[in-house]
Amino acid sequence: MIQKSIKNIVSFAGVGLHSGSNVNVRILPAVDDTGIQFVRTDMPGTPAIKASVSNVVATNYATSLGSNGVKVGTVEHILAAFYGLGIDNAVVELDGPELPALDGSAELLVIMLEGAGVVELYSPRKYLVIKEPIKVTDGDKHLLLLPATGKGLEVDYSIDFSHPILSKQTYRSMLSCDLFKEEIASARTFGFLRDVEMLRANGLAKGGSLNNAIVIGETEVLNEGGLRYPDEFVRHKVLDMIGDISLIGTPVAGYLIANRSGHALNVKLVKKILSRPSSWEYIDYASDDDMTGVRCDFVQKAATL
Repeated sequence: MIQKSIKNIVSFAGVGLHSGSNVNVRILPAVDDTGIQFVRTDMPGTPAIKASVSNVVATNYATSLGSNGVKVGTVEHILAAFYGLGIDNAVVELDGPELPALDGSAELLVIMLEGAGVVELYSPRKYLVIKEPIKVTDGDKHLLLLPATGKGLEVDYSIDFSHPILSKQTYRSMLSCDLFKEEIASARTFGFLRDVEMLRANGLAKGGSLNNAIVIGETEVLNEGGLRYPDEFVRHKVLDMIGDISLIGTPVAGYLIANRSGHALNVKLVKKILSRPSSWEYIDYASDDDMTGVRCDFVQKAATL
């Protein structure tokens, strides 16, 4: 497998879910081994923050990255879009503290990135292949990462909020580019109406609305049109998890079992994985044929970025 980037610049704007800030974003092509970099163009010196678990500074209701006092919030959806489409290298410029929420999912990001063109670069992509079980827990929440059943990442995710609208949901599948686009990317973030005042009192959800989140009342979903999938809630948790797992810095081959996990536990797992190199190895799969279902038809060969 070969590293990938985008062919053309992507530009969009929107409101941050938690900050309420209007933010302009540009996603630029990048060369091999750049990884994903966030650049704050509104800050002196336009500081860059690498998408790495070592730069995680907050996990309350979103994943935020920071370095030298500079922060970028709610990065999980755009990171999931990159991971789901197999994009290894890109520079994300933004002129505010948080990525726009758009519609609360990664669907529009996928459309824009596909429209820009996804191109193969020149260097091989390494996969982190799990050899031994790795587990993290937090009370009744847990994540267990086992050796792969195939050559990609298989997810078995369960949630249970003991709510009339949101009780137990489970989603299991072997992730691939096509599956991500068709079943995961359009699942929206969600929250309970009863929590809105608390969140805003704590400086969160300032930009939240029915346009960028599913809002759950006591007995019904308040959004006009309802849900996109009967199990949209757990699908969105899978979306968040993909974004957080991408902070490892390479694709992962393993079988991930999750029960009621969130950003904090996802990040805890990533840190534990990287702290236990004896439990995994890097493998460079020789060709796309080695990774069944992962290659996207729209990938082209890069000219010169």
